[in-house]
Amino acid sequence: MATIKEHQSSKSEGDEEDLLDVLLRLIDDGTLGIPITFDNIKAVILDVFTGGTETSSTVVEWTISELIRNPTVMAKAQGEVREAMMRWKNRDFDEELLSELQYLKLVIKESLRLHPPLPLMLPRVAKEACQVLDYEVPAGTRVMINAWALGRDPLYWGSDAERFRPERFEGGEVDYKGNHLEFVPFGAGRRICPGMAFGMATVELVLAQLLFHFDWKVPGGGEVNTAAEELDMQEAFGASVVRKEKLRLVPVLRTPAARCLIDRRLRSLLYNINKIILAQVVTVPCSSHVVNHEVMFGHV
Repeated sequence: MATIKEHQSSKSEGDEEDLLDVLLRLIDDGTLGIPITFDNIKAVILDVFTGGTETSSTVVEWTISELIRNPTVMAKAQGEVREAMMRWKNRDFDEELLSELQYLKLVIKESLRLHPPLPLMLPRVAKEACQVLDYEVPAGTRVMINAWALGRDPLYWGSDAERFRPERFEGGEVDYKGNHLEFVPFGAGRRICPGMAFGMATVELVLAQLLFHFDWKVPGGGEVNTAAEELDMQEAFGASVVRKEKLRLVPVLRTPAARCLIDRRLRSLLYNINKIILAQVVTVPCSSHVVNHEVMFGHV
């Protein structure tokens, strides 16, 4: 509540509106037709952050897993990120830079296709009786959509539906915004996920930084090893479908020595960004290019 009041008091004329500003404005002008309270605003903000944190970290974990199993795709994605950063020297990652990472966007789409964080979506209830094709749907029927099965159906994705191949999304004909019902990781229609843009921006930002700063290896393996191909990809069902076994990798620091991350910044990247990685990382001197420590991807 204190944050909401602080937001109200610090708002200046001409400032760009964010989500909280819009909700506060709806309270004041009353044009929505439905009364909105501060409790409603707190509930919406809580849903955005709690719903976006678990699912975003799940997408990052599965994407890194697939990249480890597909080194050619990993190299291409890393090359794109590092070339973009070379053009934007001494600049932090932001929306403008992320907009250039077109192949990374394809990688994330392919990861969402194979590993939607909510495979059965959120249940829906039929408010009245209806007919869908040859099926009579009584009022009150609970309906669940299997997004996991749709994303792996050869009818829509061809004979290589089980293969991780980001190039299948080149051309932008199929997207996740609800217009193509074979690919609905965020749902579709009026009930599509309201945090879709927030979640995708978070995933892109985290993955771009992990791919730019580090090369990734399977513990105990060399630069090229079969352990990556044999990586356990079993799923554990829960609020979202996560890996059954935690993803443990060794990061190899590849940023120039002059931009080498000191211990505090390295911890910030590996631990605080969405808290998707659990690790105890040793101090890295600025002459070092290798972080010889195992990192465990997981959830707090």
